[in-house]
Amino acid sequence: MRIGALAGTTGVSRRLLRYYEEQGLLHPLRLTNGYREYAESDVAAVRNIRALLAAGLPTTVIAGLLHCFHDEDERPVPSPCPGMVADLRRERRRITDAIAGLQSSQQALDTMLTAALRRPRD
Repeated sequence: MRIGALAGTTGVSRRLLRYYEEQGLLHPLRLTNGYREYAESDVAAVRNIRALLAAGLPTTVIAGLLHCFHDEDERPVPSPCPGMVADLRRERRRITDAIAGLQSSQQALDTMLTAALRRPRD
């Protein structure tokens, strides 16, 4: 299938599909005219990419893990792969640390807002 058909089927823009290819997440065949030719399996790959992105994984991590997932009822299901659990745990820690940092920033802003609202205006 061509890029337009894959975009229509998955709801992902052509531009984003090209980006996934640049990141090594998709590997379409190139026809002699330069057009990309996607396999039916790329539909599932795009769904899995989207789910992994939604889970907060960067494309560099997804590139190393994508082969560990298969599509089942249009959702990604992990298969045992060497290093996958360690990678997912590392990414979970990274996200937990980011959440803690954001919560700290939120608390600092709340303190500033509270102080600003208590002060009489000049």
